[in-house]
Formats: sequence, structure tokens, C-alpha cells
Amino acid sequence: MSGRLEVLEARRRALLNKCEEQRLELAYRVAQIRPAEQLTAWTRRSRGGRGQSPLTWIAGLVGLLLMLRRRRLLSGVGWITGLVALASKATTVLRMLAQLRAVYRSLKTPRRG
Repeated sequence: MSGRLEVLEARRRALLNKCEEQRLELAYRVAQIRPAEQLTAWTRRSRGGRGQSPLTWIAGLVGLLLMLRRRRLLSGVGWITGLVALASKATTVLRMLAQLRAVYRSLKTPRRG
């Protein structure tokens, strides 16, 4: 009888350890979902030199607003896709203008020869 009790006690300890591991993993995942931790992690990552673009900041703020306002997510999807398309076209136009300005400046400067 004591052998069976020892087996059951060992199984109970194993199950408690597994429950504790799952609880810690769940707490970690919930902490990753919270907007405050998301914002903190996002601002720390952007200091590394990659997140200096204004579009990155705008996208991050829009994402944060969408996380805080889940109900408006579906109603804003059409507006957001239109805004992204407009931003994409605007960056293309700005890139073309920069190239034209570079060509104009190269033609305007006198050639030495």
C-alpha cells in the first residue's frame, strides 16, 4: 500500500510542477499582450536606430489605438487600408520628386572640363 501512495505522491508532485510551469508560461504570454508592456518594448526597440522613421511611429500609434479600442477595429479597417495605400502612393511620388530634383541639380551645375 505504501508503494502505491509513493507513486501517487510522485505523480501529484509532477502534476503540480507541470501546473506551475503552465502558470508561468501563461503569465508571460499575458504580460506580452498588455498594451503598456507593448508600448514600453516598442519604444525601447526603436531607440536602436531602426524605428526613427515617422511612418514607423504612426504605424505604432495606430496599432496601439487599435489595441485599446478593439470594438472599432472592424469599422476602421477600410479607412486604414485606404490610408496605407495613400501613404504608399505619396512615398512613391516623393521618391520620384527627389530623383527629378537630383537630375535638375546635376544639369544646373556647370561642368568643368
